[in-house]
Amino acid sequence: MRPILRNISISAFINTLFILVITLLLVALFKFISWDKKIKIDEETTRYKLIANYLLSTANLSPSKEKEQRFYKEFHVQPVGRNENRLLSLTKGEIFFGGQSIYGHVEVVKKGDNKYIYLKRFGYNLVLKDMKPKGFRFEITILIATLIALLFLLLYIAIIRKITPLKKLNKQIEAFAQGDMNIKITQKSNDEIGKIAQSFDNALHHIRTLLDSKNLFMRNMMHELKTPITQGRIAIEMVEDGISKKTLTRAFERMNELIAELAQVERLTTQKFQPLMGETTLGEIIDLSCTLLLKNRNNFNIHIEDTIITTDPKLLSLAIKNLIDNALKYGEANGTEIVANERYIQVISTGQSLEHPLSYYLEPFTQGEKRNSGFGLGLYIVHNIVNRLSYELNYFYKEGKNIFELRLEKR
Repeated sequence: MRPILRNISISAFINTLFILVITLLLVALFKFISWDKKIKIDEETTRYKLIANYLLSTANLSPSKEKEQRFYKEFHVQPVGRNENRLLSLTKGEIFFGGQSIYGHVEVVKKGDNKYIYLKRFGYNLVLKDMKPKGFRFEITILIATLIALLFLLLYIAIIRKITPLKKLNKQIEAFAQGDMNIKITQKSNDEIGKIAQSFDNALHHIRTLLDSKNLFMRNMMHELKTPITQGRIAIEMVEDGISKKTLTRAFERMNELIAELAQVERLTTQKFQPLMGETTLGEIIDLSCTLLLKNRNNFNIHIEDTIITTDPKLLSLAIKNLIDNALKYGEANGTEIVANERYIQVISTGQSLEHPLSYYLEPFTQGEKRNSGFGLGLYIVHNIVNRLSYELNYFYKEGKNIFELRLEKR
């Protein structure tokens, strides 16, 4: 029961609760009406028996008129006149109660809204009309039940209106999670929902400020770095060939590569970024990946079922390029293999297995081995591309080989 309640929404819980309450109220009302009707019939039957037994037992005693009138008044009955008696004998009614006792025969007949008591004993016949005032217990019960139902309805409406801002706030949070950074919280109240909305609005403002600062810092940093790198490259060309020149040239090339990777990370992690989907073939994806690496297809063992897929060619090629680059950096020479079909693309290399779980290497600036040839951004970029394209990144180690797999089937 507890997991079910944990997963049910507040609106569904409130609706279910009020439906249950109204159902229980209706069941209780029905049971009470049935019980009240039975009690009322029992009370009337007992009353009619008392009237019949008294009148039939005293029929031969000839009680005084005053005593009879006092009895009629006490039990709310009235003798029927001859004309009315004759009319009753010509019409049939519903028998409400009938029976035989040692004093005689009694029968209660209902005609319309009236009840009549027939008494018979050795030639003694008497017809009485029941004059007891109609009770309002049933009407009062219905009125109370209606007021309770109305009270619950008003309470339900008040609660629903109270949580309506929470639904709106939830939609705004979902829009923010989808990348809409222009959300403005308009809920203003002093209750808990209003305070949550205000706190979320403050957090949005803080996040927007941080993102703007980050973007400005990244752009300025890359711009400022490119100028000295370019100047350094020009200056190196004036240096005589030798080990120092090669070392400096490689250093400036790695700084250019770092700037390029940081630019890719910034582009991929931008919330508004959307892939450009189109049809291409697996062969074209592999060729483009090799081109990005400045490598030839002949450098790898490639097994492709060349089929048409729908994807963002540039993004997928960049992901494959990073996987191949990692295989070349951390695997044994000439041992990189690429297997591709419509279901998956695998980049396989011979070497030691990863020291940590795959999730560890999906964070930026993490490496299996500290080498100058990498910055630890490769798998982080692959992970972001996989999320953008709704693919799945898997890792296996089998028979001395590291297998990185991009599952192309949609999640």
